[in-house]
This record gives sequence, C-alpha cells and structure tokens, in this order.
Amino acid sequence: MQLIPPHGGRLINRWADLEDVQVQAILGRPNPLKIELDDVRLCDLECLADGALSPLEGFMGEKEYHQVLDVMELPEGLVWPFPIVLPVTQAVAKQTEPGQKVLLTGAGQTLGWIEVSGYFKRNPTKEANRIYGTLEEDHPGVKRVMSEPEYALAGSVTVVRLPERPFPEQRLTPVQTRAEFVKRGWKTVVAFQTRNPIHRAHEYITKCALEVVDGLLIHPLVGTTKSDDIPADVRMKCYERLMRDYYPADRTMLSVFPAAMRYAGPREALFHAIVRKNYGCTHLIVGRDHAGVGDYYHPFAAHAIFDRFEPGDIGIIPLRFDATFYCKQCAAMASYKTCPHDGEHHVALSGTKVRKMLGEGVHPPAEFSRPEVAAILVESYRQRFDPGI
Repeated sequence: MQLIPPHGGRLINRWADLEDVQVQAILGRPNPLKIELDDVRLCDLECLADGALSPLEGFMGEKEYHQVLDVMELPEGLVWPFPIVLPVTQAVAKQTEPGQKVLLTGAGQTLGWIEVSGYFKRNPTKEANRIYGTLEEDHPGVKRVMSEPEYALAGSVTVVRLPERPFPEQRLTPVQTRAEFVKRGWKTVVAFQTRNPIHRAHEYITKCALEVVDGLLIHPLVGTTKSDDIPADVRMKCYERLMRDYYPADRTMLSVFPAAMRYAGPREALFHAIVRKNYGCTHLIVGRDHAGVGDYYHPFAAHAIFDRFEPGDIGIIPLRFDATFYCKQCAAMASYKTCPHDGEHHVALSGTKVRKMLGEGVHPPAEFSRPEVAAILVESYRQRFDPGI
C-alpha cells in the first residue's frame, strides 16, 4: 500500500550508531567545541533526527533563513513556514569554520554534532514580525526570539542519543506511524494537532473528520509549551481515557508529537500540516485560532493561509472547522455553520475560564467536557496548587 510521500519526497534520518568507530572518534576528540541546547532546540533535534522536519537535515543557513521569512519557501522551492535555527553567541560562532564538527549537548549528555556549513547574524525584529506579526514581548514567541543570541550556526546534524523522554510507548517516529497506518490498512488519515485536553468541541470535530477518512491520529504536541498550559502528562491521561471510552479503537490511534510550540498562528498551522504529511497523514484538522495565543491572530487566519498555495505545494488536505460548541436548543454539538440559535444557548468556555474553574475545584459542565476528563483535570489542579497535598 502506497502512502502519501513525505515533504520533498524523501524521509530524512539523521541517526548514527553510537558504537560506530568513526562516531566514537568524533565524540572522543580532545577539547571539542560544545553547544548546550535549550529546550526548543532539543525538540528540534529530535524532530530532525526522526525525519519529522523532512526535508531538513539540520539547522538552516542564512539564505534559507531569509527566504523562509520572506516567502515561506526553502531555496529548492518547497513550502516551509518558519526558520529552524541554532542560536549561538558571536563568540561561539567565530570559533567555528566550515566542515567543523561541533558537539551538541543536553541534559548532561553529548547527543551528537552539527557539521558546520557557516554562521550568520539573525534579524530578530524581522523574524518576530514575519513569524508572529508583532513585536510585543507579551507574545511568548516574540519574547523567546528577542531573548536568544543573535547569531546562528548552520549545518547538518548527526544524532547518537537523546535525553530520556516521556511517553516512550506513544513516541512513534514518522517511519513507525507510517508502518502502523499500512498495518491497519489506512490509506487516508486525519491528524489532530493539540496542546490542550480534548473537550466536547474537539471530540466533535475529530469525529466529523473521521467520517471522511480511514483513520484518526490524535497527535498531541508534548514539546516545550507555555508555563500555564496544562502539562503533557495530565493531557495524556485525558486522551487515553477518552480514546478508551469514546473513540473506535480500530480507527483511532494516539502518538505524541515532540516539537516545541511556537504559537505562530497561521504559519504554525502550515508547519503542523507539513510535518503531519511526513508522519503519513493525508489530512489535518485546522480549527479556530489554530496555534494561536491571546488575540494576536484573526480566529480564522490559519484557514486562510492555505489558500496562498496550490494544493500540490503542500500535499496534505486541511479540513477547516468553524468554532464549535454545545447548543442547548439543538441539544447537540454544533457550529456557527450549522446552528441557527443565539449565543445565549451555546456552551463554549474559554481556556482562561476553564483554568479558573479547575483551580477552584469546579468541574466544567458536561456539555463542555466529558466528566471523566473534567475529573482528571480537577484532580491535577488540586495536586499542583493545594499546599496540603
């Protein structure tokens, strides 16, 4: 059975055998230059190694950086929405030369190396404006970009190990998800990107999508997120409980997405589509305010960005969903496309309001969240914030 091809036609693999003699020689050099990766770049390194970021083989150079910012394309013409770069100080950059192998470290371990092709000075103002559409440092993505070193090191990476990571059983690589789709006989697969628990509105749109494809991949992002986002381990308990009780086991699977969250709105929606194609998915659910934060993006900006490209340029089909809610008059889940009733009949809670309810030990209404999910979330908040626990 033939699956959708990865972005660029080839699934990248940047893993090397730790026991290989040549690998040992590189890692064992005296006094090598080392770069300690932050949480975002640890996520990027894992995605590069496993091929989730295909066709990228490493961190971008200056030409790629500016072309992606300017026209959302790699030099070879492939659509790509934002730079994947390795920030370093000027002092570190000037210690490197093309062809040099600089070790990459994290969590007290040597993880691999980057074979340097060069370095360049980033433009944080341009980067923030193009990716996030704002220079306000209240935006978490802007704050990160503005606080990072201005230089970037470019080159392909080789990975020999990664730090111990959570959810090993659900941490399927693109090769593994593709193999599982073939095993299940799924020719068409819709991915659901999320960094939140699945509430009734999410459940509704995933099941609508499941009506038109063979399988559903619930693919929660478990890399770096904002401090006030619900922790990944709590979310995983919610996903597992929902899948056990409310989804068909033979048409649904759960796997985690190890990327960091950029909160880049429409550009990140495009990114989420491309990488899910690498995982073997043919469709991606794009909901209201996809990858948004605060009021920085129009609620449906992520829908519109796909219209800027020919379908074949992206290669995965976006399933655009309107805002969904429970309507008391319809006595069902609905959206503004299907419901004729006024907002006073709708049950749709903001994330801020839900967090407030959970912090007060109040269960969100059953029309908003399955009781089993609400119970997990309330208990999690109780354990996190009750000093008596």
